[in-house]
Amino acid sequence: MIRINVNGRAIEVDAAPDTPLLWVLRDHLGLPGTKYGCGRALCGACTVHLDGAAVRSCSLPIADLADRRVTTIEGLSVDRTHPVQRAWIELDVPQCGYCQSGQIMSAAALLRSNPHPSDSDIDAAMSGNICRCGTYSRIRRAIHRAAEMLGAGA
Repeated sequence: MIRINVNGRAIEVDAAPDTPLLWVLRDHLGLPGTKYGCGRALCGACTVHLDGAAVRSCSLPIADLADRRVTTIEGLSVDRTHPVQRAWIELDVPQCGYCQSGQIMSAAALLRSNPHPSDSDIDAAMSGNICRCGTYSRIRRAIHRAAEMLGAGA
């Protein structure tokens, strides 16, 4: 048994030590918001927060996560009121939507560390997240909008 904290809840997981966090979240804990994309930490679809930092869950063995804090898209906010989620909805960012949970988690981590990012800051932080539909300009606008909301105390 490995003990991790997922979305504010301490959980013991009975999984093989080399099981990637992605599969623990989806298959063991029933949290399907984190998506499988490439399985090689290259596309960003599986992005979650680990102790507040954006990480790719498909490449993290569960054995390395004992007593660590994991936040998934389901834990970012229970009612879609996180400023990044609100900006995504307001600006109608998703097209197919498959990559969006990873995009949102990367954007939220960016804004936590840099509340007023420039376009180049956004491009650098989001470069590991692939959107096959090409909604990059809407993603950038939504990140700027979420920064405005955060600055206004929203």
